[in-house]
Amino acid sequence: MKELVSILDGNTFLVSDRRGDIEPSLDFPTGLFTFDTRFLSAWRLLLDGERLSALSIDDAESYRTRYFLVPGEPTHFLDTKVSVIRSRVIGGGFDEELTVLNHSGQDATFTVRVEMAADFGDLFEIKDTQRKKGHHTVKVEENALRLAYRREAFHRETVIRSSEPAEIDKAGMTFSIRIGPDGEWTTRLTVSTIIYGARGEDARTRLPLGGSRTTAAIQAEHAEFVAKAPKLGCDCEPLAGAYRRSLNDLAALRYESISLGVRLMAAGLPWFMTLFGRDSIITSLQVLPFLPELIPPTLTMLAGLQGVRLDDFRDEEPGKILHELRYGEAAGFEEQPHSPYYGAVDSTPLFVILLDEYERWTGDTALVKRLEYAARAALAWIDTYGDLLGTGYLWYQTRNLRNGLENQCWKDSWDGISYADGRLPSFPRATCEVQGYAYDAKLRGARLARLVWNDPQYAERLEREAAELKERFNRDFWLPEKEYYALALDADGRPVDALSSNIGHLLWSGIVDESRAPRIAEQLLSPRLFSGWGVRTLADDQGRYNPIGYHVGTVWPFDNSIIAWGLWKYGFRAEAGRICESMLAASRYFEGRLPEAFAGYERDLTEYPVQYPTACSPQAWSAGTPLLLLRVMLGLEPQGEHLIIDPYVPPGMGRVELLDIPGRWGRVDALGRSRDDQSSR
Repeated sequence: MKELVSILDGNTFLVSDRRGDIEPSLDFPTGLFTFDTRFLSAWRLLLDGERLSALSIDDAESYRTRYFLVPGEPTHFLDTKVSVIRSRVIGGGFDEELTVLNHSGQDATFTVRVEMAADFGDLFEIKDTQRKKGHHTVKVEENALRLAYRREAFHRETVIRSSEPAEIDKAGMTFSIRIGPDGEWTTRLTVSTIIYGARGEDARTRLPLGGSRTTAAIQAEHAEFVAKAPKLGCDCEPLAGAYRRSLNDLAALRYESISLGVRLMAAGLPWFMTLFGRDSIITSLQVLPFLPELIPPTLTMLAGLQGVRLDDFRDEEPGKILHELRYGEAAGFEEQPHSPYYGAVDSTPLFVILLDEYERWTGDTALVKRLEYAARAALAWIDTYGDLLGTGYLWYQTRNLRNGLENQCWKDSWDGISYADGRLPSFPRATCEVQGYAYDAKLRGARLARLVWNDPQYAERLEREAAELKERFNRDFWLPEKEYYALALDADGRPVDALSSNIGHLLWSGIVDESRAPRIAEQLLSPRLFSGWGVRTLADDQGRYNPIGYHVGTVWPFDNSIIAWGLWKYGFRAEAGRICESMLAASRYFEGRLPEAFAGYERDLTEYPVQYPTACSPQAWSAGTPLLLLRVMLGLEPQGEHLIIDPYVPPGMGRVELLDIPGRWGRVDALGRSRDDQSSR
């Protein structure tokens, strides 16, 4: 059973234990958070001075949950004459309804106590507790407790009110209650979060949604969101369950940006509840055929925050697309560079790729024209600041030597890029998949230049540069003795020879020579990389392999969805189908919700996918994975005014039917049935 329970609405989320209590944790951010600040760090319920134990939890919906509790230890359950139900819902702040039920035939008196505290910790401070530089205050008001934190202009407050009279002190609220025979008592606790802006009011009040929403409003919006998506009919329950869960999670992860007031997709609970360049773009690519209306706000926001200057602290450069945007104290006082931070080498070419893919699906040339300057600036960055060594490749090395990211590709942990023997290469580094993204971005930029921007000379130049990059890449990155592409080049131009999942992204980008594609497909589905549950981030015979290492042996669902897409593009339909089947089979063990990552153990060793201990869940690009897998299985590909449908459904999955797919061609249906043959080409 889950030890922690979370509910969320946008980037407001609450993480508690199975009793519904909040207690400080150094391993995982427990508490009530919104816009990167913790507004509740303690929330403990006691009945007659005793903690409670959980009988059951109802958490089927992302934004509300109920806890069924009894006092004492589980061994005493049979003798209890009282139980408690905690019903809570989130939306800007959160409401909790406490109900105490007297199961005896006599009057009973109880003391209900809720202990409350707010440390206003920044998410960056949770694992590495830091001494706060501002001032905390606690004020007891009439039927309310006001907890506040101020550091110069940074001002946050938590206000807690009760619907029933309470004894209030600076550490919580106490209720002395009498309940009749077989009766019940209820109070509603309302927790409001306040983010003060320059005008002395909550900065969210000027946004369209106003920062706080009712349960009915959240429920209606989720229902509307899901209703817009195509309708799935299939014989495979894991696919149906994963599709339903993904749509619900994607609905829940949308939040309202303070800066522009547009709806954006948060990357993942708990650590990444904000806009990310790479994550937001890849999620957009995954969901585009299903929910195209999500894409323009993301593209517009990324373009609006595109780099315009050289800023070493933020790793900012002209034309560069951001990596991460934060709203908390650490970013506001420049203790962290995330306001925004640009430490990603891949978000810039991915921006151009998404812009083109969006136009191909929707025909929305107006947005492409509006973002022409941003797209050209991104393409220019690839050839200037991105090419640190002047070799025609995209390299990365942080400008921020104090707290910038060392690895700036998607495997951005400190040991995510290594040689086969486990050594770490020098900087700068040029990872293989990023060269594929640059190649694809140039071709897609050429298409937009020719068809929308009316600049055929620019298009020809980009196509020529893409062809030269492909030739150069296949010469310098290919390892003939190993028969796969190097993970990266080091600062001296030597191949970093580890076998990794990154080579699957090369198929997606199209930079792989046709003659080498079969060997890449074989490597990806070999026992070295393929666990049976999916492709590992690093092959199991490499020096740094660890089945529970963040980027060195775990299986990432989003990674596998991109790999499946790449296999499909090169005609390896059965191989793509194996990955689709493995991901959907794994989703059954996570109640339909694929996590950020899970362990790389062999499928026949565990019989179920082993959880990664601190994986984000839900996470946007994991929620987007089932949608992209559906696109792969049904063979959906836009070509001009038409949608090509060429299904290959893995054996045993039966019928897969997707109705009402939106796009420039209107709304169409696609039907596929599983095949018995395993041939790939």
